Amino acid sequence: GTALDLGCGEGADAVWLASRGWRVTGADISATALARAAGHAAEAGVGDRVAWERHELGPSFPEGSFDLVSAHYLQSPAELDQQAVLRAAAGAVAPGGTLLVVMHAGWPSWQTEPPFDAVFPTLDGLLAELALPEGEWSVETRRTARRPSVSPEGVEGFREDHVWRLRRDAVFVE
Repeated sequence: GTALDLGCGEGADAVWLASRGWRVTGADISATALARAAGHAAEAGVGDRVAWERHELGPSFPEGSFDLVSAHYLQSPAELDQQAVLRAAAGAVAPGGTLLVVMHAGWPSWQTEPPFDAVFPTLDGLLAELALPEGEWSVETRRTARRPSVSPEGVEGFREDHVWRLRRDAVFVE
């Protein structure tokens, strides 16, 4: 199928998807990250399966419809309207396709001073913000995952992430 990786950075997820047969569009704001991503895809032998596009994910957004739209960690010190980006992401999911969103649930347990203002949507809050048309989407996953996290100074703690996997129900026209 086709996949869109939003905020793809240096392309690890896009390359992984392409190595499993997906045709992928990787989108990121950083031209440097995209150049590195293209190099990683070429090294992995999947350069012909990935298109790299520079977008600010607000003022511009990739065109098209995709079987999978993946948005991971759209929390950044750069100004970004998460709600608008995630609504655009949902709009880019083809009927029968999947929207996968992973966001930090908060700062790491050892973080005493937030380094920047960030939006940490709740499990129910993100679904409410998306305002997906009733009857057109199914929530397949809505959970929190906790993992170990160590500070740069070696302080052990944890980090929690929220995970949503939403399926856009197939629409049949007779």
